[in-house]
Amino acid sequence: MTTWAPDVLGDGYQQLTIPLGIDPDGEGEIDATLVRYQPEGGIDRTPARAVLYVHGFTDYFFQHHMAEHFHDQGYSFFALDLRKCGRSLKQGQTAHFVTDLALYDEELGRALALVREQIGGGTVLLVAHSTGGLILPLWLDRLNKGPGGSAGAGIAGLILNSPWFDLQGPSYLRSVGTVAVKAVGRVKDRLALKQPPIDVYGRSLHVGTGGEWDYNLEWKPMTGFPVTFGWLRAIRHGHAKLHRGLDVGVPSLILRSEKTHYSSRYTAKSDEADLVLDVRQIARWAGCLGDRTTIVPIEGARHDVFLSTEVPRKQAFDEVDLWLNWLHGHGA
Repeated sequence: MTTWAPDVLGDGYQQLTIPLGIDPDGEGEIDATLVRYQPEGGIDRTPARAVLYVHGFTDYFFQHHMAEHFHDQGYSFFALDLRKCGRSLKQGQTAHFVTDLALYDEELGRALALVREQIGGGTVLLVAHSTGGLILPLWLDRLNKGPGGSAGAGIAGLILNSPWFDLQGPSYLRSVGTVAVKAVGRVKDRLALKQPPIDVYGRSLHVGTGGEWDYNLEWKPMTGFPVTFGWLRAIRHGHAKLHRGLDVGVPSLILRSEKTHYSSRYTAKSDEADLVLDVRQIARWAGCLGDRTTIVPIEGARHDVFLSTEVPRKQAFDEVDLWLNWLHGHGA
């Protein structure tokens, strides 16, 4: 029997633990956590449509306003905290650590089945941010190779919010640097890269440092979680697969900021650009998803476009609504 419990987000939100057994990466028992937004005590909606949202690295689901927006558009809303992330992180585990992105297929598949069960077998719109925007296309490509493809599995479309399509920084990091990451990650997978702690993105977001958003700093630390060689090795393998071309099997909308601004110091520009990824790389690799892809740059958007300041945030949701109108017009 499916048993939902109250969620930390309060009224209207419930969570469900998805047991995943023993971690293939050797960190004990692992779970994933499915969260739903059900403000009216029921999800019997016609037509039966749902959103399933997947977060990025150093992240988890906390965005009330996103759930409420999709709910207002006629979607039942669900979000998944992946293994060792957010609600699913257990004491003694390495946050977000995984040595193969395909391991996420288990909780993604089970979450999809649970969501479809909740909406009576209807269709599901997948939404993801940053690293989630790499994980989901890789999963869909594998899913699309099966009987009936992604659409046959009940997937209607894909919305990616600043997806991580390539390694940012100088070109040598993507060549010689990647060779080194793969070599070290093979033998010392939990060794963390030496990086200076930078809190600029966190400062721009969190209510405690003048931002607009309140979230759990243990699940989303101001300076981020350590990046391990084994995890980054898995990411680079995922990037390579993406660059060779995928076929997600459904239409995609990609939202990104209009510009990137790297800085170790917070300024007004920190609120008007992607501080994390190179948006040119998102534009470059967007065509690798297959099917029909729409990419929209949002002026003044942050790395998470749905956590941008009011004007670009509204534009991002307006673009989502326009695309959903198109998607519905094509029978999805």
